[in-house]
Amino acid sequence: MRMWIERHRNILDFTLSSLVRRKRKNAALVSVYTLIVFLLASVLLFTYALREEASILLKEAPEMIVQRLVAGRHDLIPVTYLERIEAIRGVSSVKERLWGYYYDPVVGANYTLMVAEDQDVAPGLIAVGEGVSRTRLASPGDTIEFRTYQGVTIELEIRKTFSSESGLVSSDLVLISEDDFRKVFGTPKEYATDLTVRVRNPKELPTIAMKVAEILPDTRQVLREELLRTYDAIFNWRGGILLAILFGAVLAFIIFAWDKASGLSVEEKREIGILKAIGWETSDIIRMKFWEGLVVSLSSFLMGILLAYIHVFFTSFMLFEPVLKGWAVLYPAFKITPFIDGAQVASLFFLTVVPYTVATIIPCWRAAIVDPDSVMR
Repeated sequence: MRMWIERHRNILDFTLSSLVRRKRKNAALVSVYTLIVFLLASVLLFTYALREEASILLKEAPEMIVQRLVAGRHDLIPVTYLERIEAIRGVSSVKERLWGYYYDPVVGANYTLMVAEDQDVAPGLIAVGEGVSRTRLASPGDTIEFRTYQGVTIELEIRKTFSSESGLVSSDLVLISEDDFRKVFGTPKEYATDLTVRVRNPKELPTIAMKVAEILPDTRQVLREELLRTYDAIFNWRGGILLAILFGAVLAFIIFAWDKASGLSVEEKREIGILKAIGWETSDIIRMKFWEGLVVSLSSFLMGILLAYIHVFFTSFMLFEPVLKGWAVLYPAFKITPFIDGAQVASLFFLTVVPYTVATIIPCWRAAIVDPDSVMR
């Protein structure tokens, strides 16, 4: 047992000394290795965190949204549809919603104007998101001008601003009273933008959606699960675009790492021959090179993951933020809640650490089975 421990201690000592002797080569390899892991991990962590953030926010969304279609496009829906949907068995509540997009030429951005369901915004007052407040340099007590559909300008006073923590959904949001909303857009009182439906039993939701389609054939039913799938598709698509852009860098790294790992220098071959001459076995040399490759790859992987974590959750994905959030004037300034998918981290580990570690063993084994005299000559 003591001999076994001493033997492995010698292997580890020689592995560390070998890494120190070739510190420049290993430092260059670790730097490139860490950069690639950092880029890939940043995209994976940010995409997954946004998907989880969206799924949490949509949990409070209504189970179904009913929209009216005219010529295949979303149109105002009569409020009388509400009573017909309420009569369906299994429906617990139906509410009308008023919302729309307003273009502000001052900042060149679209606001989402929405009537609050609890009606806590009095006429003449509004509540704005962090993005609106930031771009208009407005705070509670200030006023913002809105141009109505008749060309008349009205001023609405900011009552409060939403915190940046809810910026993912409220950055461009403007909560407004129903009277002011209809005054800006000219929406008749007998019409709403759409209807929100809540059901008693979520398992009956597909059946209720079919009944709504039968009763109101000019409507479209949007389920909450469909919204979740849409967000997943959007984030996966944008994340895939960014990964495709980084594919060239990844391919260059694979070629670089494989060349460094699979090609032994003359000095390394002579070193292996000396070790064989002083009594080291082939298994000891392979084990030494295995540990050497593992130290380089594992340290690079851990540093890359750590830097990606800081980049995503402390700087809000500063380098590639516009690609995944989209090009908009009102970027949501919010702190992402850390969500990490263990399967993605494990996949990245096996795609980066394992191939490099294995690649260091094959050339070492080839050099170790050669006669020591010929190797040293």
